Amino acid sequence: MKDRIIDCLAYNGKVSIKCISSAGIVEEARKIHDLSPTASAALGRLLTITSIMGYELKSDKATVTNQIKGNGPIGMFTAVADRNGNVKGYVGNPQIDIPLKENGKLDVGTAVGKEGMLYIVKDLGVGNPYVGMTPIISGEIAEDFTNYFATSEQTPTVIALGVLVDKNGIKSAGGYKLSLMPDATEEEISIIEKQIEDIEPISKMLDENKTLEEIAKLVTGDNDLQVLETISPEYKCNCSREKCEKGLIAIGKKELENIINEEEKIEIVCNFCNSKQIFTKEDLQKIIDNM
Repeated sequence: MKDRIIDCLAYNGKVSIKCISSAGIVEEARKIHDLSPTASAALGRLLTITSIMGYELKSDKATVTNQIKGNGPIGMFTAVADRNGNVKGYVGNPQIDIPLKENGKLDVGTAVGKEGMLYIVKDLGVGNPYVGMTPIISGEIAEDFTNYFATSEQTPTVIALGVLVDKNGIKSAGGYKLSLMPDATEEEISIIEKQIEDIEPISKMLDENKTLEEIAKLVTGDNDLQVLETISPEYKCNCSREKCEKGLIAIGKKELENIINEEEKIEIVCNFCNSKQIFTKEDLQKIIDNM
């Protein structure tokens, strides 16, 4: 079953909610990077919210990069998404292994750390990128992004993210981003608060085969919500040999000549998909000749 994002309006447009099922995306990341269960949960949550934020971009050339640098043992981890919600990512310590919480759940907060920064870079394809940053408040990722939207974008937002891991890999993964419009009433806000307080975790609802439409109705309490659009995001890396060549050109002719003199070849490995591009001395000399 393909991953999906649905974009909905509730209460006659006063509430926006976007829901995502992302088990395929997270499973692909788990396989590419050989992630431990805790690293799968942490990177999976980041990939999930980044996919939603990518979908919210207006330009086909735009991208959003989300990066978390905490003081926990997992290290820095990053996700990048495009306008279609396609996303890629990597984590500093993919084999992180720490004890479960007392309730038996993966301890993402300890892995990420309670101190550090969340960085959001939106490149709209024109001019300088927008860069936002807020401190980590819990390391649980959903709370950290909720805080970002409240403080940096002044938008009342609720974010839920979840990844359920078993011995076979990713059992379920997904999330939602709910935003209140200025004309949302106190009554409607109270209904939503009660719904969010009572519902099950998003990963459990998806594991129970609830549809995204059913989840959106449960979260908002509005059975008449309007589905605006549905898309199918993927884990997708756009690296290429051509981009690697541009990177080599950027380091300069002198440095390339040094590489030719000192190395038999140079191997460039993509952080996002682990693909390798090998450049021989002859390849490097052709790049220099064309510069």
